[in-house]
Amino acid sequence: MHDFLYAFLGGLLLGVAVVGYLFVNGRIAGISGLIAQVLNPQTILKTPAVWFIAGLFITPFIYGIFVKPDIVMTSNPLILIIAGLLVGFGTRLGSGCTSGHGICGMSRLSKRSIIATCTFMLAGFITVFITRHILG
Repeated sequence: MHDFLYAFLGGLLLGVAVVGYLFVNGRIAGISGLIAQVLNPQTILKTPAVWFIAGLFITPFIYGIFVKPDIVMTSNPLILIIAGLLVGFGTRLGSGCTSGHGICGMSRLSKRSIIATCTFMLAGFITVFITRHILG
């Protein structure tokens, strides 16, 4: 199967999951908000977010059983940890994450989400350019 077909099917499944979550629960499926619900002791047992997050963790293992992808990590784990912390900081600063703004917000034509998505995409482009072409 071609890579573009995997990307298309993954995007289709993601779209169905996000719309399904909104339809069934009446809430946006932004990952930072879902994780906040799961980490809150008052809501953890009352929220379907636990199952949504569990699906995000379990699905790559199921995929790996059937597809056997050749994944090679070429990045320094410390850099990945720092990058993850910066993304978390940006998520709180921007009042939402890439999934909340980029998938859910833009599909609802939210101006705030469109601006946020353009901002973090631009920051990503600049970061890749600097790390790949300037720092080398």
